[in-house]
Amino acid sequence: MAKPRQAVRKGATRERRSDTALLIIDVINDLDFPGGENVLPWARRMVERLAPFAQQMRQAGVPVIYVNDNFNLWRSNFADVYKHCTRRGSRGRMIARALKPSPDDYFILKPKHSAFFATSLVPLLEHLGTKKLMLAGIATNLCVFFSAHDAHMHEYKITVLSDCCCAESDKDHDLALDQLQRFLRVRVCRGDEVKPPRRSRRAATRKPPPEWK
Repeated sequence: MAKPRQAVRKGATRERRSDTALLIIDVINDLDFPGGENVLPWARRMVERLAPFAQQMRQAGVPVIYVNDNFNLWRSNFADVYKHCTRRGSRGRMIARALKPSPDDYFILKPKHSAFFATSLVPLLEHLGTKKLMLAGIATNLCVFFSAHDAHMHEYKITVLSDCCCAESDKDHDLALDQLQRFLRVRVCRGDEVKPPRRSRRAATRKPPPEWK
């Protein structure tokens, strides 16, 4: 008996296996936490580099995976979290809007600091055939740091993009990167030092879903 064909959403693009993926951590963020006001100016600088870098990776066929805190909104999905962080009066509103996911990006909600803890990230990476990870996001010394640590435990090859991460201060940022280099042998570099892989064909584009407009 022939297997039933899976339904495909109208306009969806086929998934492309890739040995490299970009993890964007906690950038959909209201920055409503102690010290969030200190992160904001650094986050604005981060956006200037991360937004075009992420777009470059998309065009090269590299999967872009948003792994984001759920803000204790346990009944929410990613669109709900985006709405929460871009609400009027949210400190992080402009950061979240500037880094709005593309319709073809992946997204995972996490309950704790690490992108790997109690999430479906590992099965997704296995599905994509990914062995190398590029990490970016907020904050360098917290969620990016914890995620890099767990990625190391899972034996992924890791690059942390120094100009696509931010923290409350240069000191916090630089210390975290130094620790990752010294003890985990993580590659730390700027986004413009990364050469995207060549893509065999251009993916189709889709309009953003209504809830993200």
